[in-house]
Amino acid sequence: MRIDPARAQALISQLSSVKDRIAAAAQGRNVRLVAVSKLKPANDILALHQTPASHSHFGENYAQELSQKADLLPRTIHWHFIGGLQSGHCKNLAKIPNLFCVSSVDSLKKAQLLNSARTSIPDLPKLNIHVQVNTSGEEAKSGCSPGADTVSLCREIAQNLPGLNLLGLMTIGAIARSQATTAENENEDFEALREQRDLVAKELGLSPESLELSMGMSEDFEGAIAQGSSEVRVGSTIFGQRPAKSDAKIKE
Repeated sequence: MRIDPARAQALISQLSSVKDRIAAAAQGRNVRLVAVSKLKPANDILALHQTPASHSHFGENYAQELSQKADLLPRTIHWHFIGGLQSGHCKNLAKIPNLFCVSSVDSLKKAQLLNSARTSIPDLPKLNIHVQVNTSGEEAKSGCSPGADTVSLCREIAQNLPGLNLLGLMTIGAIARSQATTAENENEDFEALREQRDLVAKELGLSPESLELSMGMSEDFEGAIAQGSSEVRVGSTIFGQRPAKSDAKIKE
């Protein structure tokens, strides 16, 4: 696969800058960076996965695009599905050997479909799951309602679905709150997710530290880290503006 040296250098520089900002905000904590590569060609991903950058975690929003890229690129990549999860995509997603995490599980039915597909293939590791919580209460947003719904789904995944591993909770939150977030100005959605994590941990008899908080994107990841995020999802700050979906190419 051809990689343009100038493009690769620009991507590596932008990735390095984001990592430096994460390290400064994390103050010694380990925070995972998921480089969101949706609508970007596999060439860009390979440029960041191979040396010298050697980045491993990449996120995709569209199930078919993730599957196509996973077929093209090395198995050493850890893929994250971070888009709206549809029941019809669960089977194919769960069968991707190096799918590290599905970060948008919001119903028991979808969790059961993922579990069934994952356990149907011998020797695959458990599939990590983030339960998505609709912390902003917006009708257009996916996610479990905070409280009993979130606790119930987390309990089912942790106790009754052996092919899955409850890695933690995820939120996207309201755009306006995201835009107003700084390291000093806390985001209500991030606080709400932290409260839900603590509630789930208490109800399931777990330590809060054993459950991740996946929150924070390009505009607000430093503020999210300040509020305890374990994972941030950064796309345009690394890869630049995305093309229209109709113009996107899997491979240049």
